[in-house]
Amino acid sequence: MSKYTPVIGLEIHVELKTKSKMFCQCDADYFGKKPNSNTCPVCIGMPGALPVPNRTAVEWAIKIGQALNCVINKHSKFDRKHYFYPDLPKAYQISQYDEPIAVNGRFNIITTPSSLRSATPPYIGGEFTNNNLLLTKEEYPKGEVVKKIAITRVHLEEDTGKLTHTGKDTLVDFNRSSVPLVEIVTEPDFENAEDVKIFLEKLHTIIRYLDVSDANMEEGSMRMEPNISLSMISDKAERMKHLPNYKVEVKNINSFNFAKKAIDFELIRQAKILDKGETPAQETRGYDDKKGITFSQRSKEEAQDYRYFPEPDIPPMEFSDEEIEAIRLTIPELPSAKRERFIRDFGLKENEAAILARERSIADYYESVFSKIKSIRASSEIENVEKLTASAIVNKRISISQSPDEFAEKFIETYKPIDVDQDKLSEVIASIIKNNPKQVEQYNAGKTGLLGYFVGMVMKEMNGKADPQAVQKLMRERLS
Repeated sequence: MSKYTPVIGLEIHVELKTKSKMFCQCDADYFGKKPNSNTCPVCIGMPGALPVPNRTAVEWAIKIGQALNCVINKHSKFDRKHYFYPDLPKAYQISQYDEPIAVNGRFNIITTPSSLRSATPPYIGGEFTNNNLLLTKEEYPKGEVVKKIAITRVHLEEDTGKLTHTGKDTLVDFNRSSVPLVEIVTEPDFENAEDVKIFLEKLHTIIRYLDVSDANMEEGSMRMEPNISLSMISDKAERMKHLPNYKVEVKNINSFNFAKKAIDFELIRQAKILDKGETPAQETRGYDDKKGITFSQRSKEEAQDYRYFPEPDIPPMEFSDEEIEAIRLTIPELPSAKRERFIRDFGLKENEAAILARERSIADYYESVFSKIKSIRASSEIENVEKLTASAIVNKRISISQSPDEFAEKFIETYKPIDVDQDKLSEVIASIIKNNPKQVEQYNAGKTGLLGYFVGMVMKEMNGKADPQAVQKLMRERLS
């Protein structure tokens, strides 16, 4: 059992896929373009250039806040965040400080029962073990834990340029400068890296459902920055009142697995420092995915170091109740609600519903397909069309690369009941049951997976001229 409890919060940056940048008319789609070819006086901070906010970006930031159950501030403004770094041409970033677009949200994740998993990799003899699970996934009992993650704020800002390090040289590309960027900040509610990974995966799905960002981590349009420290206080309420006197931020992670690995590495590194009676430095670190380690980049600034003040070139923003509600009405049915509807209305298995709801395009395709199938007269002969359609997609029995109409035709061809010689089918089933007494005994003793074995034998004897579902039903009746 660890003598330390991790205190982990997240900052997630999401690039919005608007047509133009945050404060100018340059193309926001900068990826793959010749370095410094996608810029203008505004986004590279030339004297006298005035920023004009992108209305769509503002509305999409509100939409993200609403999807995360935040309170939308009716009054919001932009601020200047000052710091000196080569990728920041103005020496300040237009961001938001004390009046962000959205605050006080909440976000639930479903995770492993805490009684079956230590809060951190077990701390044994001054070292963490690599595995933080006490039981394998297959050994978990039925039941899950819902953890509530508080969302501190959702605010809008401009992205910076990008640095590329080549040997002793560092090159800067300002194509990304001023691309709309939403920052989502959580409270330090995480106590282990696995829950962070679950949260990020769920957030990624929601962002893609909202269709406000590609959230393509390989291209950097979604980046994660965990803030990590260790506390001696185990009680969460007390721990939140007395947070550690330091924190380490790991910057610009572009993979869920890398985020988990970076956090686990930091927990080990910081614990060793604390064991010596020392305090880890408050700093910003990077993550080397090749070596699986974090490395120091620079000391971490406090809010006062940025010398925030209101952006003088952009008036404050005011939103009416009607405007906020109009944006809310554009939010689609989100993954958790869609999954529950698939289970409730279509009788799908939980795992199939989860797979279908994971990607909005797949979920929409599924609903379009079975709607097409049910419009075909021949489908009336097929039972449980919704369930069979889900199974066909999830198990890749029919390719989803074709149009819904083509899928529907293939579905009817595949699942339409076959005219069967019932006398012959009865004889085949009777013969297989008679000639496989050992397997029949095992089946009746509870090894129900053998049903597939029996169905396969029947289909072989019938030369495929039988409906597998009908065979399965009849075989189950005969065996019992």
